[in-house]
Amino acid sequence: MPFLDWVNKNQAKDTSRDVPYHLLHQQQTYGDAADNLLIQGDNLLALKALTPFYAGQVKCIFIDPPYNTQSAFEHYDDKLEHSQWLSMMYPRLVLLRELLAEDGSIWVTIDDNEAHYLKVLMDEVFGRGKFISEIIWQKRTSRENRAAIGSAHDALFLFAKKPAGEWKDARNLLPPHDRGFANPDGDPRGAWRSIPFSAQGFRPNQMYKIAAPNGTNLVPPTGRCWGATEPEYMRLKAEGRVYFPRGGAGRPRIKMFAGEENGLVPMSVWLADEVGDTEESKKEILVLFNHETPFGTPKPERLLQRIIHIATNPGDLVLDSFLGSGTTAAVAHKMGRRWIGIEMGDHARTHCIPRLQKVIDGEQGGISEALGWKGGGGFRFYTLGETAFDAHGHINTAVRFATLAAYVWHLEVGEPGAQAFDSPLLGLHNGTAYYLLYNGILGDRRPDGGNVLTQPVLQHLRALAAHPGPKVIYGESSRLGPARLAVEGITFKQIPYDIKMR
Repeated sequence: MPFLDWVNKNQAKDTSRDVPYHLLHQQQTYGDAADNLLIQGDNLLALKALTPFYAGQVKCIFIDPPYNTQSAFEHYDDKLEHSQWLSMMYPRLVLLRELLAEDGSIWVTIDDNEAHYLKVLMDEVFGRGKFISEIIWQKRTSRENRAAIGSAHDALFLFAKKPAGEWKDARNLLPPHDRGFANPDGDPRGAWRSIPFSAQGFRPNQMYKIAAPNGTNLVPPTGRCWGATEPEYMRLKAEGRVYFPRGGAGRPRIKMFAGEENGLVPMSVWLADEVGDTEESKKEILVLFNHETPFGTPKPERLLQRIIHIATNPGDLVLDSFLGSGTTAAVAHKMGRRWIGIEMGDHARTHCIPRLQKVIDGEQGGISEALGWKGGGGFRFYTLGETAFDAHGHINTAVRFATLAAYVWHLEVGEPGAQAFDSPLLGLHNGTAYYLLYNGILGDRRPDGGNVLTQPVLQHLRALAAHPGPKVIYGESSRLGPARLAVEGITFKQIPYDIKMR
């Protein structure tokens, strides 16, 4: 497979490997406690910080990165030289790939300034066989008279963790529409519409002749066969489901009654009247932010609703690392999905938080009315903290016990801790007790004191909780041998290696 090359590509590839781990600081909880996270900070650093906790768990990633349009945006520097833009995107795509679930998918919007380069770049990162589709989104319906050719669409690249044939089983169909149903023949079963009774290809047992009502013997269209075998056709005819158009002279079609369709296969062209356009999204933003436009290129809620519907089910995790005005998080929240949003600028506080608070309070903009949204739920707001490790792999001296304890707890149990983290006993989870010996938490920095697992330290830990079950203890080293650890039911993990290397 050919690869895309650009200036400093090797440096971009090194960046994806060498991004330092940063700790996440929880600042505040909004609404009811929930798994939803809003993170303020550089999305490259934030994605790396999330990897130990969410690798392989994200069902749907949607990103709307800067388009490199050679124009300046208020909140993004979108005027990047081409190779710089590619170097910006490459490591972020690599980290996003690590977060995708096995049945997950990533959707990226882009215009024709970088679309073709992005496609080749994503082929390299995700694998060309994981490409599902390029979807055309009609972003505007008004004519752009000053342009040589008016730009009316953006591209939406869809890749999956699995090849298309396998991912198809994980995606959802679109709801069947109610257009085109009628009952011209007074069928007692109600309104119906007809679908073709032919299929692509050549199957010998589906190449028979069918007698039309006018006596004509009909054969399948050129290059196609009938849609079922002759016995199946006779069954459909006996059930009164076969319809011959053009007064009985046309090829047979099958009656499909309202409510019988399981759903519609998504197509690769999404029109504005189906999923909204930029005018619709700007109106949504104006209502939410008192007639301010915090972003020049927001996406309509209906567009995100379709993506999330196709790619996820309720309770699945959705991630957007270019959150912008917060549309992805707002729509995912209303649709009952868990979400993670990352934004670097101050508008994470000034716009994303207020918008998501309005969602919790039950705002009725966007898709709210169509979904019957009444409010509820919540999210946690995080900022990026210190780097966990220095260039030599040692823990940063600025990292305090409570910060590292929260990191270790999240690393082990997969959820943020609500406890104060002021004791070497971090807590109990699923029958296992977790301990951290770090930064003199026991009040004694000598080897026989707080940071090394010794017999006196073990006795102290027993005094904190007489836990008979398994124990996981993090520390600088252990003076207890493997046999003794096994007897005590202890899994010892050494700092920093068993943190950094995971």
